[in-house]
Amino acid sequence: MEEKNRTLGEFIIENQNSFQYSTGELSRIINSIRLAAKVVNYKVNKAGLVDIVGAAGEQNVQGEDQQKLDVFANETFIQTLINREIVCGIASEENDDFITVAGSDEGHNNKYVVLMDPLDGSSNIDVNVSVGTIFSVYRRITPMGTPVQLEDFLQPGINQVAAGYVIYGTSTMLVYTTGHGVNGFTLNPAIGTFYLSHPNMQFTPDGKIYSINEGNYIHFPQGVKNYLKYCQMEEGDRPYTSRYIGSLVSDFHRNMIKGGIYIYPTSSKAPNGKLRLLYECNPMAFLAEQAGGKASDGYNRIMELQPEELHQRVPFFCGSKNMVEKAEAFMKES
Repeated sequence: MEEKNRTLGEFIIENQNSFQYSTGELSRIINSIRLAAKVVNYKVNKAGLVDIVGAAGEQNVQGEDQQKLDVFANETFIQTLINREIVCGIASEENDDFITVAGSDEGHNNKYVVLMDPLDGSSNIDVNVSVGTIFSVYRRITPMGTPVQLEDFLQPGINQVAAGYVIYGTSTMLVYTTGHGVNGFTLNPAIGTFYLSHPNMQFTPDGKIYSINEGNYIHFPQGVKNYLKYCQMEEGDRPYTSRYIGSLVSDFHRNMIKGGIYIYPTSSKAPNGKLRLLYECNPMAFLAEQAGGKASDGYNRIMELQPEELHQRVPFFCGSKNMVEKAEAFMKES
């Protein structure tokens, strides 16, 4: 079949045997995410027409104002996964605690847990900037037949069996990996089908884009300040271009296609950084490494960090391999 004409459904079936534990559940999880993404996409695209933009009047566990679309996306993904009885637990950035899913037989017999940021970059909704969903899948480590425990979610990123994101932009794309490269699928809204549009996505080893909120410059550690000066210096292929959307999915997606580095460091305002290890950094790190890139906290590989709490934050340096290594060198020097 011609590469571009393959649907996501066909791709999942063709590649099912490459999963380490091929009993179909992982395929069904990706299918569930595909379905929920279509529902959320429909709402995102109507955001100016219906009463779905603006704050919901609540704050999430992070102390951030929840947008109405945050709440809608969170409920849509959770219900879609629960209804299909394929996961034993779900953790969401929007929920204080993880959700235990028993299944209709109350047997707790499913193997996988899903962690997600249901709507990343949601503060951008009402200004019509791309937002996204990020997801991460692990095999449970507690015995099957028992309810999931916190330790099932607090696994290092190297244990992920799948990760990906959906970007709701000028076109809607689902990009994911199961540890065999990264593939991107674009939604044809006329017929509601995702088609393989970006096979085998790769970071270039070097890039010319750096993405960081430079408004926080004064609060950054010295190593980051030094790296930014290096990026702006007129020398060799520099200065680099600064591009920052403020939506992790969008910034990561652009840098993977064009080559670049994304940085959200520690700062005097956010001593642990802002991004969450489990819902944002680990899945993006898995994708980056599968696409030939690199992800680090400035010193250590993101995917080897041992999580200590559900909503843990870490600094994040991610993108083209040589750019991340250069930033790490500046961090170590300072």
